[in-house]
Formats: sequence, C-alpha cells, structure tokens
Amino acid sequence: MLLRRLIQAVREPSSEFSSRTDTGHVLLDTVLDGDRYQLVRRPADSAASIDVLTPREKEISRMVALGYPNKTIAAVLEISAWTVSAHLRHAFAKLGVASRAALVAKMMGTDGLVG
Repeated sequence: MLLRRLIQAVREPSSEFSSRTDTGHVLLDTVLDGDRYQLVRRPADSAASIDVLTPREKEISRMVALGYPNKTIAAVLEISAWTVSAHLRHAFAKLGVASRAALVAKMMGTDGLVG
C-alpha cells in the first residue's frame, strides 16, 4: 500500500524532484500521512576501502585475484587452508563483500592493487 502511494506521489507535480543534498541526489521527496519519505541516490560507501585490510589480508586477496585456490595460497604462504579462509572471511567483512569475485572487483576498483 505504501509503495503504491509513493508511486502515485512521484506522478504528482507537487512532489519535489532532482534536488541535491549533502547525502546525495534526491529522486523523491514527499509527505504521506504526516511522514516524510525521501528516495535518495547516494554514491557507494567509500569507507570500505582496502586500506582497512591487514598486509596478510591484502596478500591473500591478491593471490585470490590471480585465481589461486585456498589450498595453493596456504602452500605458498606456508599456513593452513583454515587460516587462509579466516583471513578471507575477515577481508570480506571489512570490505562488505560476499564472494571472491566481489573481493577482486573491489580491489580492482581501488588503487590498482591487482594487475
């Protein structure tokens, strides 16, 4: 029901469109039943930069980007596969990603650590 009313509000000329705020680009700003609703397009969170990773997490992430499986990474670094997995879990959490592919994409989107 609320979504239907918000869509209707988008079509009404009384709603404000395409304004900018400190938080981003406002696509919709309307009041329904005394509550204010804003639909805002914001840039991706830059706080999740790879600078938050430890040197070991960066090293393992680079090896993931090169396509190495955990067992190979473990053998090369002379640590257990469990430790590799733990470092990757921590890196995933710090960067807000859920897969190896997303980790690599995040690393490639920053200051050229992969390549």
